[in-house]
Amino acid sequence: MHITVFGAAGGVGSRVVGEACARGHRVTAVSRDAARLRGLPDGVEVRAGDATDSDAVAELSAGRDLVISATRPGAGREDELVAVAEGLLAGLARAGVRLLVVGGAGNLTVPGTHGRTVMQMPDFPDDWLPIALACDAQWRVFEARAAGPVDWAYLSPPAVLEPGDRRGIYRVGTDELLTDAQGSSCISMEDLAVALLDEAERPKHHRTRFTVAY
Repeated sequence: MHITVFGAAGGVGSRVVGEACARGHRVTAVSRDAARLRGLPDGVEVRAGDATDSDAVAELSAGRDLVISATRPGAGREDELVAVAEGLLAGLARAGVRLLVVGGAGNLTVPGTHGRTVMQMPDFPDDWLPIALACDAQWRVFEARAAGPVDWAYLSPPAVLEPGDRRGIYRVGTDELLTDAQGSSCISMEDLAVALLDEAERPKHHRTRFTVAY
């Protein structure tokens, strides 16, 4: 496949690029600042582009088999995630290309809490609330376009997503936070990339959300 990755300079995006290349896919890595795209595997096409710009999205996805968005705005710019969703959906509707989006975990329901979400829990950190609310708003954009022309899937990570080892194993869920027997909910960025590329190669989720965790 030929895959365009938006947000390729970030922690998740750079690992998605590496995983895709390791599997033999062609990759176009995109960041607003192409100078940030350093240390990527040989053969990766590096482009500057803004996922909020539907024209740029259409151009950078033309002729591709898949687009993966792993954009994550900095503090104070969280609301850009809604504009990213709108730009991606508008641009890909013109290009006719499938989309995988890395979203947030904040609006996953917590097991045993009668439907309370992660960000509604009393121990949810206050400084995480802006990005959690922005991810929720982004998800609502996709949810409202379930009948639209773009074939998309939205991946919510578990509660903890950090750099780590590539184990190549994970469990898959839908709208509920996945936890292990000790109540932990986590996965490495490396294995989140594995899950994304598995979904890319063997699509199982269409116009819906899924989540993964160890």
